[in-house]
Amino acid sequence: MMRVLAVGPSATVQDLGRPGWFDSGVGVSGAADRASLRLANRLVGNPEDAAAIEVLLGGLAIRAEEPHLVAVTGAPAPATVDGVPVGHATALPLDAGQTLRLGFAPCGLRSYVSIRGGVVVEPVLGSRSRDTLAGLGPEPLRPGAPLPIGPAPPTWPPVDFAPVAPLPEVVEVRAIPGPRADRFADPQALFAGSWAVATETDRVGARLHRRSGPPLRRAMDGDLPTEGMALGAVQVPPSGEPVVFLADHPITGGYPVIAVVCDADVDLVAQARPGQPLRFRRAG
Repeated sequence: MMRVLAVGPSATVQDLGRPGWFDSGVGVSGAADRASLRLANRLVGNPEDAAAIEVLLGGLAIRAEEPHLVAVTGAPAPATVDGVPVGHATALPLDAGQTLRLGFAPCGLRSYVSIRGGVVVEPVLGSRSRDTLAGLGPEPLRPGAPLPIGPAPPTWPPVDFAPVAPLPEVVEVRAIPGPRADRFADPQALFAGSWAVATETDRVGARLHRRSGPPLRRAMDGDLPTEGMALGAVQVPPSGEPVVFLADHPITGGYPVIAVVCDADVDLVAQARPGQPLRFRRAG
């Protein structure tokens, strides 16, 4: 058992989501940066899909009620144990009564805190993830709340530290044009110049503003009939400012999708902060 002492701007429980419910109108959700969640779990010897804590910007504090092994990955929020600085992407033992505290990350957007045994809140439709758009899954963490932890896995983690490349200053993501690129006068404009991440960014999607390059103009008026939306879809509303869909995206929409970000690069978009430059690179 652990106890939540502080949460910062936001902290939610996330695993790798609930696939298989599209026919019921429910999206996958799960960690916005899946690679960081997987790494955090590997560092403490959990299965990669175990539930952990996704922390927006930092500010989380949790106290161990009994000995635990934890790890922090993703955005490099400075971490301390009882005030002593500890490493990032490192397996960290906590004794009963000790407190892990995250400062605010100097770059990136989301940190992940895994605990050996995983967070074992009640699952909904097979997942412990909080879907912020649908309102499914466990409520966001609150100060004073208990955090139940499952039994430790039988195997011990093989490493106690993982070298992690720093997050880029300019985010470059690969994208495949289509399926509705023909709705735009110049679909290649998406790949020209650069964009900036807007403040209207959350787990649903990252809105982009044009920094340099030509605007995105439609070749025909009117919206499309509602159709399915994929993770990483780059949807363009009438404003011409694209939105890259992230973990809690709607599963249908009517605005045209000019391109889809390659799956491996969606995690990079999830870590991009408001104001950060972003460029698209054509992948197909």
